[in-house]
Amino acid sequence: MKAFSSLRSVPALAMVAGLLATASCTAPRAIVSTGKVTPKGEFKIGGNVAFNVPTETISKTGSALITAARETANKDTVRYNQTIEKLQVAALAYVLDPVRPSSDLYLRYGLAERLDVGYKYAFGSHVFDAMYQFMGPTGTPESPGSRETGVTYGSIGLQYATQRAKLPNVPFLDNVNDVLGFKASRHDLIVPLVFSQSFGPEEEIGAISYGVMYAHSFLRYGFEPRNVYNGPGSGSVADKIPNLPVAKQNFSSFGGFVNVKLGYRYAYVIPALSVYYQNYGQYQLLNNRTASLKGITFIPSIGLQFRVPTSRR
Repeated sequence: MKAFSSLRSVPALAMVAGLLATASCTAPRAIVSTGKVTPKGEFKIGGNVAFNVPTETISKTGSALITAARETANKDTVRYNQTIEKLQVAALAYVLDPVRPSSDLYLRYGLAERLDVGYKYAFGSHVFDAMYQFMGPTGTPESPGSRETGVTYGSIGLQYATQRAKLPNVPFLDNVNDVLGFKASRHDLIVPLVFSQSFGPEEEIGAISYGVMYAHSFLRYGFEPRNVYNGPGSGSVADKIPNLPVAKQNFSSFGGFVNVKLGYRYAYVIPALSVYYQNYGQYQLLNNRTASLKGITFIPSIGLQFRVPTSRR
């Protein structure tokens, strides 16, 4: 089959497996905020690097990709079988929760005394969010509302992200995409509840933060295969597998996180760990088949944050 003619060895698959980790985009879900929001009129700018480690995607992709390469190489037409089913499940698992590093840049602004808003660009995903502080003082290191160390802050937020989900642009998965005709888009909502203890007055030298989060994701996807048939794969129009142009699914995620903010007044480093559990639900596949997915995702991250105080503060 032409779609797989360029991939005929296990070493080539190993190269592709390495590329998997760098080639896709997804909404950032690492929680790096503290319970204290950006003071009114001030800015924060920063960036993060994270690694997404989903147990379900890892379990579904490796064996499916190797089997598919071996069984469909050099075929002009493909008979629908378990290999094609595994490919569909692997494609879905990857866009639901890819195994990959990610990076983002963000800007936050203190809109009101206890409310800040932000925008984050994650190289393919656009994220908008707001945080409301319901606990703790609202001062700055230059003008503290409390001079005590260890003050507890609390805030709750809402984050919305949108993206066009796709398989990464690497040779093997490009070919897989040619066979499946797979396309997807998704939207994500995340509600983090954050508590923190200040290091120094008003987080002058940082803070330790922890909390929980709820997320809900909405996925639209479809399969439009070109050369997949029932029966012996003779190419008969009657045997061709019908397309699945549009299918919809949504699912919830629950998790917890911890992060540490360390620095002084204007610059901080923030290592963090976020963990999610999600039952992705049941998904419609080609040929009236279905698949169910669920698993845990670990997201370690590290970032830099810069505080930009205003002259009036």
